[in-house]
Amino acid sequence: MASPLFPWWPSSSKVGKPSDNERRKTYDRPAAPSVRGGNTPILRYGNEISAVPIDLDHLLKLRLVVGRYGEMDLAKWWNTRGQLGSYGTSALRRGFPRTHYFAQARSVFAVAAHRCAQVFEDPRSVTLWRLPETLEEEFDARWEHWLDHGEDWAAFFAKLETLEVESLIEVLRGFALASPEDAQACSRLTRSPGIPAVALSGVFRNDDVTATLLALGFARGGKGDLAVPFIRREDR
Repeated sequence: MASPLFPWWPSSSKVGKPSDNERRKTYDRPAAPSVRGGNTPILRYGNEISAVPIDLDHLLKLRLVVGRYGEMDLAKWWNTRGQLGSYGTSALRRGFPRTHYFAQARSVFAVAAHRCAQVFEDPRSVTLWRLPETLEEEFDARWEHWLDHGEDWAAFFAKLETLEVESLIEVLRGFALASPEDAQACSRLTRSPGIPAVALSGVFRNDDVTATLLALGFARGGKGDLAVPFIRREDR
């Protein structure tokens, strides 16, 4: 029987977290194509090379914060209400005592992705909710690990429940997901003329900096005014 909170249900790498110094790069450098050495992705930024791919835990946290921030009881961007808040927790905890947090997340992610695709759809680009296929596959494969370690995420989800509408930039900084340098880079982003979107310069790079900017770019929108950050795919 369908739940009044979740009237539908979506179907259904693992790297250590790098230090800030490892993952922070200069934003103004033009991106060069990625190259690989052995089995480790090697990412090149201008004259600098990094062997640090995206941290999937960091990506999950970004999606959780933006997903909660965009719900109808906060920024009013997608049609879920409190599913990542205390209402969603109380509704699902009894039926899913071990995994309810991630059941809540799955639902909000699906709605947010669908709404963003309605507002801005470009197969040549990626967004926070639609990353390159191989990365999405790695993200999905990591899900079982997160379910098995759900207790490690309890404090993070509890903090999500207390989220209030303020600057998304400050919210992400409050969750230690964005640095002052990230915020400065976000301040240089502008909405694309004529479309409800925010274009990031360059092409997609498989790193935390790019993922963080795809989250921060939502700050260029406003309450009830969704603007979808995007960046071009390197292979399109």
